[in-house]
Amino acid sequence: MMNTEELKLLSYNLRKKSLEVAYGAGRNGAHLGGGLSTIEIFAVLFGSIMKYDSKNPLSEERDRLVISKGHCVLAYYSALNLFGFLSDEELALFENNGAFLHGHATRSLERGIEFSGGSLGMGLPFAVGVALALKRKGSPNKVYCLVGDGECDEGSIWEALMSASHFGLNNLVVIVDKNGLQYDGKTSDVMSADSLSAKFQSFGFEVSDVDGHSTKKLVNAFCSFSNTTQPKAVIANTVKGKGVSFMENVKEWHHSVLSEAQYTAALEEIKNEYAN
Repeated sequence: MMNTEELKLLSYNLRKKSLEVAYGAGRNGAHLGGGLSTIEIFAVLFGSIMKYDSKNPLSEERDRLVISKGHCVLAYYSALNLFGFLSDEELALFENNGAFLHGHATRSLERGIEFSGGSLGMGLPFAVGVALALKRKGSPNKVYCLVGDGECDEGSIWEALMSASHFGLNNLVVIVDKNGLQYDGKTSDVMSADSLSAKFQSFGFEVSDVDGHSTKKLVNAFCSFSNTTQPKAVIANTVKGKGVSFMENVKEWHHSVLSEAQYTAALEEIKNEYAN
């Protein structure tokens, strides 16, 4: 398990790598806002929480990570690269013609990708099915599923939550990247969910509501859940475009093209933030 300083350095490297990958995509652009908001979540999952072996990615002893929020692949691919699932050469081809890595993940168990992202609201039902299968096999491994707060507009999310509670899937941990923005604007304007914590609790979940950019608080949240039969959820309060001032809370950076000047400025900002 990485300590706080190691997770801070990992978060910096993930943010730097994500910007590098986005810049490399050129005019194809990338989902920058939702990628940068999830950096610390991936740092904690890969650095401290999940059980996996990148040299044996098909091991039945692995925890499963399902990315239902398809627009976070910059952070996801960068983590897969830094932890040995994806090569530098594969990552450099992101969004290029004929490449394997797209703006939404495509399933490849050999590369550590459990599920094809895409249509929002589909990943969580898949995660529920995997968690149910593992429980019936008597496996001690867990299923982690990352969803977006805008994605929670989808009815399939709530059907999946009901199922998780009904089947007592305490091996399922749902992480909500709650950055308050979606493609069309503020989530509070598009479809207000009021308190996501209260809603998850009403669906039978044990919930921890934390600062999603504090690796320490995220680690504590994942490690402090009880042994009850309740499924678990971490509501991670984040900032879309976190770390780059001209991207933070700006919906136009949901998906955009990064110019050379913007790329240079963004790198300088995250370098200064890491130094402080």
